[in-house]
Amino acid sequence: MRLTDHTVELFQHGKRVAAHVRSRVPGRFTTLEEHRPKSHQKHLEWTPSRILAWVKTIGPDGAKVVEKILADRPHPEQGFRSALGIIRLGKALGHDRLEAACRRALHFGTCSYTSLKSILQNNLDAQPLEPELPLSSPVHENLRGRPYYR
Repeated sequence: MRLTDHTVELFQHGKRVAAHVRSRVPGRFTTLEEHRPKSHQKHLEWTPSRILAWVKTIGPDGAKVVEKILADRPHPEQGFRSALGIIRLGKALGHDRLEAACRRALHFGTCSYTSLKSILQNNLDAQPLEPELPLSSPVHENLRGRPYYR
């Protein structure tokens, strides 16, 4: 490897195999698209707007889940794999089931591919959402309650 002020060069057996523009911005990548693994190159065909446009065809709750996944990552591209997995779930199981699973995930704050997959595998998408129960203290002779501490 040879580093200059403007270039990063990679050598193998004395022959240069790659050169990149050097970035001085922390966390900024300068990878050439053709140097990415094939699996990463496929993801480049997708953009956040393309993913969101497709997922909006599922329904509003599906779109909210994917928006949340993309927004929660430092770079939206880091959420592409989860978003594409969610799209595959919709193709395999149907939009209605996926939309119901997304509604449930939003209700419980578990917006992830893994959570959606679990909801669908366990048929929880068909279960009604439980209303939040008010918290109340149980009545028991061994519980002292507020008056004891005054």
